[in-house]
Amino acid sequence: MSLQDYNKLKELLAQNKKWPLLYMFKFIVPNTEGKVQKVVDQLPKHGSVTFKHTKNLKYVSVTCKASMKSPDAIINVTNTISSIDGVMSL
Repeated sequence: MSLQDYNKLKELLAQNKKWPLLYMFKFIVPNTEGKVQKVVDQLPKHGSVTFKHTKNLKYVSVTCKASMKSPDAIINVTNTISSIDGVMSL
C-alpha cells in the first residue's frame, strides 16, 4: 500500500465513532519460505484467524477478525504485514 492509501484508510476508520471496532484483516500470502507464519505472527493475538488455500497451494488467504482499539492500531498491523515480501493486503 502507498502512503496515500494508508492515509485514506486512516481517514475512513477515523470516521467511525465507536471504538473498539471489530476489524477484518485479509492478506494474500505466497505459500513459501514460512511467509504464512510470518503474517500470523504479526496479527493480533486475540483475533480469530482462518486460512484458505488456492487449488494449486501457491497462495494462502489469511483472514483475521479482531477487536481493534484505534485506526492507528489497524494501520500499524497492516503496514507491518504488507512490508513482508510478496504479501498483498486486501
